[in-house]
Amino acid sequence: MESVDLVFLGDSITQAWETKGKAVWDAMYRPRNALNLGFNGDRTEQVLWRLEQGAVDNIHPKLLVLSIGTNNTGHRQDPAEETALGIQQILSLLQKKCPSTKILLLAIFPRSAKPTQRMRVINDHINSIIQSYGDNETVFYLDINHHFLTEKGALTSDIMEDFLHPNENQYAVWAEAMEPHIKTLMQE
Repeated sequence: MESVDLVFLGDSITQAWETKGKAVWDAMYRPRNALNLGFNGDRTEQVLWRLEQGAVDNIHPKLLVLSIGTNNTGHRQDPAEETALGIQQILSLLQKKCPSTKILLLAIFPRSAKPTQRMRVINDHINSIIQSYGDNETVFYLDINHHFLTEKGALTSDIMEDFLHPNENQYAVWAEAMEPHIKTLMQE
């Protein structure tokens, strides 16, 4: 790839653009010179390590979409404040390594069937912290979680079979929800 204009950075949910979301990726993101840096199982500390090891060195994307943190919740049930701090450190490092890149920071997607379940509560708490990281100049916070939930806040298996990873048809929902923001931020 000669140039990279759009980067997706995250965990297995992001990595699955290569499998579950491939048709959407090929139609919407491949023409935008997109690079997928999603890795199965990644937590905030692994993303930081990848960035420190040069994952975005020598590229100058117009936009980077960041979606990370649910594995901090799922693997160890880290306190929300610690995961939010990890996300803040990722943003800081990205701004140093890619100073002209805009960052679309996504709210951590909902997990667990019910809004009162522990891991959903932790992710919601993280989101309540990280929403303040958006300055609407270089970092833009976007919460599309309502697209995945019922009116009562339930997450159903027809959206995320394992109550964590979006089903194949949800990658189109995700893309459609982000599209106005991606167009604006990439100045298309």
